[in-house]
Amino acid sequence: MSPSPTAFHIEPLGDHDRAAFSCGVEPLDRYLREQAGQDARKRAAAPFVLLTPENRIAGYYTLSSTVILADDLPEEVIKKLKWPRYPQLPATLIGRLARDAAFRGQRIGDLLLLDALKRAFDNVGTVASLAVIVDVKDESARRFYSQYGFLSFPDTRNRMYLPMKTVEKLFAR
Repeated sequence: MSPSPTAFHIEPLGDHDRAAFSCGVEPLDRYLREQAGQDARKRAAAPFVLLTPENRIAGYYTLSSTVILADDLPEEVIKKLKWPRYPQLPATLIGRLARDAAFRGQRIGDLLLLDALKRAFDNVGTVASLAVIVDVKDESARRFYSQYGFLSFPDTRNRMYLPMKTVEKLFAR
């Protein structure tokens, strides 16, 4: 029986046991074990971990600021967004998102993504962000993000974005 989503909690990466985490993708596993702590200390990325009641890491994601080149977006999107005509537009990057293979089929990816989107949205009053950006590694990841409304950049198929206005609708009360 899989744990209830409320049994998990998400917090910034700290002094957590990262050695047992395995999502099955070596670069993502290695990042959590070897690089995430350094990125957090240097403020290169903000890693968050999803913990079980026993404090086992079930998944993680990272957030950081980034920019979108206005020329990378279709003109109709820029008009719809109603942003000033700046050459670079602020955005939030979900740099990495992974769940431990032991939790496959328990919608851990959904929990991680929704928490990342909520944090990104909650911070737009402090740090401007037009959209949330992800770099997809394969078609499975593309389908996952597409179900939440992420759109592909016209000239960069492996990069997707979700307008912050869409994120706002996800959390409208």
